[in-house]
Amino acid sequence: MVSIKDYFKDALMVTSAPGRVDFLNTHQDYKHLPVVPLAINLRTYAIAVEEVSDKFIVESINLKEEGEPFRDEFSLNFPKPKLGKWFGNYLRGVVYAFNELKGVSFEKGLKVVISSEVPIGSGLASSAALEVSFAKLVSEYFGIRLSVEDLAEIAFYAENVFSRIPCGRLDQYSSAYGGAIVIYFRPTLHVEKLPVEDIPLVIADSGVRHSVADIHPKRQLEINNGLKQLLQLNLPSKLREKIKGDFRETLWEEINLNELKPFLEQIDRTSAKRILFTLLMNESTYQALGILRRRKLSKEALKQLGEIVNYQHELLRDLYEVSIPRIEKIRQAMLDAGAYGVKISGAGMGGSLLAIAENPEDIKKAALRAGASKAYVLKLDEGARVEVSSKSYSKI
Repeated sequence: MVSIKDYFKDALMVTSAPGRVDFLNTHQDYKHLPVVPLAINLRTYAIAVEEVSDKFIVESINLKEEGEPFRDEFSLNFPKPKLGKWFGNYLRGVVYAFNELKGVSFEKGLKVVISSEVPIGSGLASSAALEVSFAKLVSEYFGIRLSVEDLAEIAFYAENVFSRIPCGRLDQYSSAYGGAIVIYFRPTLHVEKLPVEDIPLVIADSGVRHSVADIHPKRQLEINNGLKQLLQLNLPSKLREKIKGDFRETLWEEINLNELKPFLEQIDRTSAKRILFTLLMNESTYQALGILRRRKLSKEALKQLGEIVNYQHELLRDLYEVSIPRIEKIRQAMLDAGAYGVKISGAGMGGSLLAIAENPEDIKKAALRAGASKAYVLKLDEGARVEVSSKSYSKI
């Protein structure tokens, strides 16, 4: 098998971006509530191997090795998406976003080889790492000045607008910024970089594949149905002002659970559970931030963080109903092996579990014995970066 480093040798430029674990406040970014992702040391590499006069050419090493269609070609400017689920649409979307958001007009393209350490569909933001690494390559190679936020927004546009996948900004911002961050969406979008230097992490891939496109729209519809039902009730005027008919506009952070709870009992049970989840998940995230604003975490702090992680998983399982028996079996094995906390990372219904543990190798082995297809001992990693440039190849 060809090593990724073999492609580095003659590359014009190589960039990379990390995957991420969806750490705290899962399923909340699309409601404009703050979320806490962690960028991890599984990365996607975008390798420019040659200039092309009239188009972009992209090849995926991973898809080629799996015997899947692995090559895409598209126009220099305003490329159109292909029908269906096609990996090239994320990259077409990046080019389109440069055209649409930044007014860039490309006069030449690149042949780019993609290699990823981030498993696809496992809840570790493989699509965001792909988009961000490619956007970083295009911006750096063609000398397009971008802030980190610009980079994240281009990647978000590629997935949310161009590819029409109803995601929030969590994945793209985590991959672009790196480390541990809080993404706030109100009153305006801004990022807080958390000082915590590392958290001992184990990620267990359940092997069950999923897509946010199959999960997010259903939960969003259930919440909206509940909000509309609430507005039909005789609510106090102050509470009514906070509740809108849409999950994006509702002022979640201003709603007190005690004032809302009597009315939740009067609406559809499923919708009530989704709304209750939203409030409890957010409240527990703010408790965790008090711990994460420390540079070093003591054993006691890790245990406290683990308790919050467990609580958030229980909310995801019982109120948002995005767990499955296979996930629960693996999770219990990780807890029995000594993990302080274990929760779903990503949209759920499969994908990955995240554990905080001081004995990560033991937790990894327990997850594999319980049926995880893969497990990783991971650490925090930096955001999008240039790995190799033909102008500075001697550094490698």
